[in-house]
Amino acid sequence: MIYENSEDLKLTHGYDIDGTWYPRVTKIVEIKAKPALYRFYGKMSSFAEGERVKELSANEGTLVHEVIEKILLGKKPSIPLSIEPSILAFLDFLILNNVQVKEEHVERRLANHEHRYAGTLDAVASIDGRLGILDIKTSKEIYRDYNLQTAAYFAAMKDEVKGLQTRWILRIDQDRSCVKCGATLRSKGGTNQVRNGSNYKQARFCNHEWGPIKGKVELKESPLWEDDFSAFLSAKKLWEWENVSWLKEIGYL
Repeated sequence: MIYENSEDLKLTHGYDIDGTWYPRVTKIVEIKAKPALYRFYGKMSSFAEGERVKELSANEGTLVHEVIEKILLGKKPSIPLSIEPSILAFLDFLILNNVQVKEEHVERRLANHEHRYAGTLDAVASIDGRLGILDIKTSKEIYRDYNLQTAAYFAAMKDEVKGLQTRWILRIDQDRSCVKCGATLRSKGGTNQVRNGSNYKQARFCNHEWGPIKGKVELKESPLWEDDFSAFLSAKKLWEWENVSWLKEIGYL
């Protein structure tokens, strides 16, 4: 990774907590190879186009997170039409699964002083009576890499939050289904992606008729966190190796 100077590293890749700088969890896990991201860039006309689409997608995901944060804090935010199906699906999920959160753990800045990292937690939530780390994603699927992030959050919060049991990834999305063949059309970052689904042959030759945009949620639980945390610490070690000169300059190493 190339930085303009050590202050650039500190600003973009970490948090200052009580006078001590810690690297951010999300930046640490970026050291791991991401095959799905490589495939994404491979489908683009150029690297610049890929960066443009990725930035637009990130902005859309940020908008979803901002609205959800306000909802979890008991507010009644206005919901942009562009993400309304996703938010409505999320609201249904809250009711159907008896989700409860404590406001002090929504968008919570955390730090693990022993292992020296920090992050921002989406929420600690009780879902159907079980307490766990809740991380919200707007990606097209749930990637295994997310387990590194939630394990780091779990390790940082397990002594503070009594009764912490598990971790969840909650994926929030929206798409349209073809009324003829069941294929789906997902619009993200200014691009459209069609998935043919299980009936591939029919979908391949279908003259699609797309229905209305519908929100969807997908919840994946990962109660066992120790192995994922060990993998996170390995990624952290590699990230430190990659940035050793900068980290020595700022006094982290």
